[in-house]
Amino acid sequence: MALKITVIGTGYLGATHAAAMAELGFEVLGLDVVPEKIEMLKRGEVPMYEPGLEELLRKHVAGIEGSSGRLRFTMDWAEVGEFGDVHFVCVNTPQKHGEYACDMSYVDAAFESLAPHLHGPALVVGKSTVPVGSADRLAARLVELAPAGEDAELAWNPEFLREGFAVNDTLHPDRIVVGVRSERAEKLLREVYATPVTAGSPFVVTDFPTAELVKTSANSFLATKISFINAMAEVCEAADGDVVKLAEAIGHDERIGKKFLRAGIGFGGGCLPKDIRAFMARAGELGADQALTFLREIDSINMRQRGQMVELAREALGGGSFLGKRVAVLGAAFKPDSDDVRDSPALNVAGQIHLQGGQVTVYDPKGMANARRLFPTLAYADSAIEAVRGADVVLHLTEWREFRELDPAVLGEAVTTRLILDGRNALDPEVWRRAGWTYRAMGRPTA
Repeated sequence: MALKITVIGTGYLGATHAAAMAELGFEVLGLDVVPEKIEMLKRGEVPMYEPGLEELLRKHVAGIEGSSGRLRFTMDWAEVGEFGDVHFVCVNTPQKHGEYACDMSYVDAAFESLAPHLHGPALVVGKSTVPVGSADRLAARLVELAPAGEDAELAWNPEFLREGFAVNDTLHPDRIVVGVRSERAEKLLREVYATPVTAGSPFVVTDFPTAELVKTSANSFLATKISFINAMAEVCEAADGDVVKLAEAIGHDERIGKKFLRAGIGFGGGCLPKDIRAFMARAGELGADQALTFLREIDSINMRQRGQMVELAREALGGGSFLGKRVAVLGAAFKPDSDDVRDSPALNVAGQIHLQGGQVTVYDPKGMANARRLFPTLAYADSAIEAVRGADVVLHLTEWREFRELDPAVLGEAVTTRLILDGRNALDPEVWRRAGWTYRAMGRPTA
């Protein structure tokens, strides 16, 4: 008999996972405690921008004409407990307010709500990013609360979604990691992921602690690589080097690789910053804090880039005050192909300049509504050309393709001064200079 799957939590991770499981051929029931979210999903709509996700949902959500009908949504825990053979927990684990540690309240609440409804054999699979040691505790709690007792088993299966590529990352993962304690749990997860495994995705079986550590380790490595090249950009600024050429040269070394070596205003979003901070906090609790002290410097380099972009803008405008200066900011999302503005370096820079008296106007292809909610005091424009109208300086802070394809000559007609600062090292300096612009980028003082 075919497995039935439930997905608990239908935010960014959960909605993507539910739609992908339906695409893989399973009957899926998604649960959330927010009625508005459930109503949206039932209409085949998503509360965030993620390329391809809405189309995938509409292909499978029951009640939509022409859909497979394999995907339904509910707010009823009893229905979920009765329906599912495998329950994926995909709820949020934000940073605790005022500290580095991870807030486990949503995960704990999900287990407390689900477990009492597990009357028969079931596998509960954690996908949320949690501090190492959480799975041990949750497995014991599951057995304690579930009427099925020992037949209610836990596994840990971390997610590795990249915003902007989440659908592909779920259907064609570059690896599947499962932390399990029994052959039954492994067998069930091999059944769930049979399609991608057959297509060549590696299937890595580990214990609980290793599975929990994989996601935070991967994010810490990526954060280190990004902050490394940003540190090199600082040195290039001081030494009149060119960090883009430096990155190209070291990227040819196969041991280093070219990816994540673009210097700029640093990383943000809902994962990397909070994950490395939670990792540091948990290492401290385990008595292994010295092993991760380097992550404090990684975090520090990353946050410093934002201030340096503000100073670069100040210098470009003559080194004085931002008062009375018109500043155009291209980009609000923390990365392209996303509307996520959580801990966005672009908005942080825009906000700092605004607080120092600059008249800041922001444009982003997808992140405008979220940016307005977070920074209501900034000015917003409906297009790049409107954002730069009358600007004394233009800051390119999120590397959308739309911005790379802008015509510098057309934009030049709208600004007061043809001065562009490339906070992502993603524009072609020659193209802009030929159109009469002064081009300046981080880590490239003479390029």
